[in-house]
Amino acid sequence: MSGLPRVSGRGLVAAVAAVAAVAGGFVGQSAAAPTAVQATPLQQRLDGLLNDSRYDGSQVALVVRDATTGETLYDRNGAERLLPASNTKLFTSTAAMHVLGPAYRFHTDVLATAPVRGGKLRGDLYLKGYGDPTALESDYVGLAKQLKTAGVRRVDGDLIADDTYFDHVRLGDTWSWDDEPYYYNAQISALTLAPNTDYDSGTAIVESRPGAAAGAPLQLNLVPANGVLKIVNTATTGAAGSSNTLNVERDHGTNVVRVSGSMPLGAAVDQEWTTVWEPELYAADVFRRALAAQGITVSGQIKNAATPTGATRMARDESMTVGELLTPFLKLSNNMHAETLVKAMGAVAEADGSWPAGLDVVTNYAKSLGVDTSRIRLSDGSGLSRKVNVTAGSITDVLIGAQKESWWKQWYDALPIAGNPERFVGGTLRSRMANTPAANNLHGKTGSLTGVTSLSGYVTNKDGRKLVFSMISNNYLSSPRSIEDAVGVTLASWSDQTPPAPVAQLKTAPATTCDLEWDKAC
Repeated sequence: MSGLPRVSGRGLVAAVAAVAAVAGGFVGQSAAAPTAVQATPLQQRLDGLLNDSRYDGSQVALVVRDATTGETLYDRNGAERLLPASNTKLFTSTAAMHVLGPAYRFHTDVLATAPVRGGKLRGDLYLKGYGDPTALESDYVGLAKQLKTAGVRRVDGDLIADDTYFDHVRLGDTWSWDDEPYYYNAQISALTLAPNTDYDSGTAIVESRPGAAAGAPLQLNLVPANGVLKIVNTATTGAAGSSNTLNVERDHGTNVVRVSGSMPLGAAVDQEWTTVWEPELYAADVFRRALAAQGITVSGQIKNAATPTGATRMARDESMTVGELLTPFLKLSNNMHAETLVKAMGAVAEADGSWPAGLDVVTNYAKSLGVDTSRIRLSDGSGLSRKVNVTAGSITDVLIGAQKESWWKQWYDALPIAGNPERFVGGTLRSRMANTPAANNLHGKTGSLTGVTSLSGYVTNKDGRKLVFSMISNNYLSSPRSIEDAVGVTLASWSDQTPPAPVAQLKTAPATTCDLEWDKAC
């Protein structure tokens, strides 16, 4: 790429100002051209990494700054708007810690307007969600136990699923329709359920086992058990050693899940995640089963409605704190957590649990950190949207500005850590930059969409200087992920006194290659 800046914008301004002073404060056509500023060794080294053929016809931005002073050490296209993918979560997570606070807890309530007499609730039972993305089947069991303790044995009315704390817009702006069945693209509801302790809210797990003999149907199990998803099973057991061609996919716009293909005889249990259409009904179904297990029957149906004003709370479940939620959210780059936090911020700060309200809150917080928000656009909280446009410079503004906050250390620790193999420590960076100076040093947020990769965060160089950086690549045909890693290792190993040898582009072992961070194998 041509025309690459060698110094920060401030450095260029200073050079021009010096020439202007010599010329009496005016730079005209007759003034001498400013002397070119020599690139520093670090700038030369980073230029060498970014002058790669994978960027022919595509775009890359990289900004490196001193984390303490904010001084710009390298800037290539740092003011250009690009798609950041999950680096969007840096804006969302910092705003959530500021607006909601690290001690904020979501909750789920069970309410009624009718009295309980002789063990009977003589009316409807309301299950009202307030956005908890960590609610598990066990939490709904806990609510059922609270009702049993309160003496409820029968509900004469309906079980009402109330998700009105958020609006009813389920999917984000420009989210791809063909991603809609997959776990990273679940519907956002104020009343939802996760099947696991990754807290993949709005999803269920389909477990598949081979049959007893070749040709037998696969044995299937839903986690958690529910009557909302309807399984159509045409999958069969193949001969031992045959290919595994299993496919699990939900029909668009329905809760019909089709299981097809084949699993070889003797294969281990396979787990596939599927999103659920209208997750508030899924949560209510699981809750109704929990009530039944506690000996509480519901005579009516599951329906959607708002809880009447003045209803009496009979049970409550509370989530982990937002500070604790940061770990599964950021380590695993959970899209649903991001979007739930956006809507929760809108509900808390603006009494409007919608994307527009919540994104206004996020944007305003970014502005308070020094981001020129007139030059960026946030259209969701996770980065799934292809209308999100930010700059590498704006991300470094967030990284530097957040350091002054009282909660910064908890947020920093929740970022993935390069080369650390522990899943809830290394997160999406656990297989990257291992056994290098960046390992257990670089804390960063990854991002990936088709044609997009990004990495932004903090790293300490060999001289003990703390740096922030943001790198965004767009519209490539061959992934430049290895260049990202080489940049991270270069920054971690850099010494101004003794510049290290050039870093070879890193290759992750094929068995653990994770080019898309939403792959469950990653």
